[in-house]
Amino acid sequence: MLTRKQHKLLLFIESHLKQTGFSPSFDEMKEAMGLRSKSGIHRLISGLEERGFLRRHHHRARALEVIQLPEMAESPEALPANVISGDFARTAQPLHKIPLYGRIAAGLPIEALSDTTSFLDIPPDLTGTGDYYALEVAGDSMIDAGIMDGDYVIIKRTDSVENGQIVVALIDDNDVTLKRLRRKGNAIALEAANPNYETRIVPAERLKIQGRLAALIRRYN
Repeated sequence: MLTRKQHKLLLFIESHLKQTGFSPSFDEMKEAMGLRSKSGIHRLISGLEERGFLRRHHHRARALEVIQLPEMAESPEALPANVISGDFARTAQPLHKIPLYGRIAAGLPIEALSDTTSFLDIPPDLTGTGDYYALEVAGDSMIDAGIMDGDYVIIKRTDSVENGQIVVALIDDNDVTLKRLRRKGNAIALEAANPNYETRIVPAERLKIQGRLAALIRRYN
């Protein structure tokens, strides 16, 4: 699933690449999206990259690559105001079963939930090689990154992550949270994607990375 802003930006980048052969500048993307600051563009690009629609080539300036485009499964009017539904032919494959460890606000280390008997069936295209698990999101602290209460986040188990990635972080072996990670010297900033929440600064030795966001699933009743 993509938010409408993510979908609009993805189409703009794709169109610009086809017309010019190179990526639009942040100022061009900001103007096209009607945003006041470049930080909003950074968040949208990060969200598209995390969902596998866009790739950034960090060693080159203005180097964005569109990996895939979603197909509209319904008319825009039939969808909630901030969600685009994607339909991909490649997902017509046997589903991949991964453990579902419950709601991320439970406040327990991931290891404490490892004996779960709940599983989530997901399309294999959402994961690559490695070990994955799922969590149900509680709360709205990451809503501006397109992650909403009740969503299921697919997490790749790893302790190796880059600045700006959304991670599952374990603080003091007790408190688990889903936030965007920024390293600041010997500390780590855990950034919410909602202006109503403050950034949390944690000494690096008090924090363990339990994995990074690989995909997101949203269900409609």
